[in-house]
Amino acid sequence: MTELIVIRHGETDWNRQQRFQGQIDVPLNAQGQAQAAALAARRAADAALQADLFVSSDLQRARQTAAPLGTAWQREPQLLAGLREQAFGEWEGLDGPTIRERWPEFWPRWLEHRADECAPGGETPRQFHTRVLAAVQGLVEAAGPGRRVVLVTHGGVLDMLWRTARGEPLDGLRRCEIPNTGINRLRWVGGTLHIDSWADASHLEGLAPPLRP
Repeated sequence: MTELIVIRHGETDWNRQQRFQGQIDVPLNAQGQAQAAALAARRAADAALQADLFVSSDLQRARQTAAPLGTAWQREPQLLAGLREQAFGEWEGLDGPTIRERWPEFWPRWLEHRADECAPGGETPRQFHTRVLAAVQGLVEAAGPGRRVVLVTHGGVLDMLWRTARGEPLDGLRRCEIPNTGINRLRWVGGTLHIDSWADASHLEGLAPPLRP
């Protein structure tokens, strides 16, 4: 068994603006930086949440979220492109109304979230899922059994892990909450993912509530 603690990055301005971030390198806003600091304060004080292997997506919003943890632990995270958000191609940087105006015929199909369809130049959910699971499996194998891996990543990555652990299809809307800097605890046992706890954002009490993308 390998323990996985998977954390979504802090808030960005594009989260608030409901724009598709994908793999564009968007920084945290002031709220996201405060969320990352609160996360680090909690985890640094809790020995049960220390990492044997500390990994972050290489996108800026994840790296900035991981940075306060790295300072508290006096270590740098390993950066892994395989933990990036889903690629949305030509839609990256755009909001829903703009996309609906430019792609009026495809937008209704997009809202069905079909596993094998994607934005022009983007990545299908099935391709994304394959990438994410390969990255996580590689980290589990690198860490070894009985170890704890802390991952700082993106909402889409967490959605793929949740669907995998729950046996949910890749088609359809997201069916779980994924707050910014929320702590999600999973176990990898014999090639199977299990969820122990999900969307723990108690460290954010007193801050403005996080937003979904």
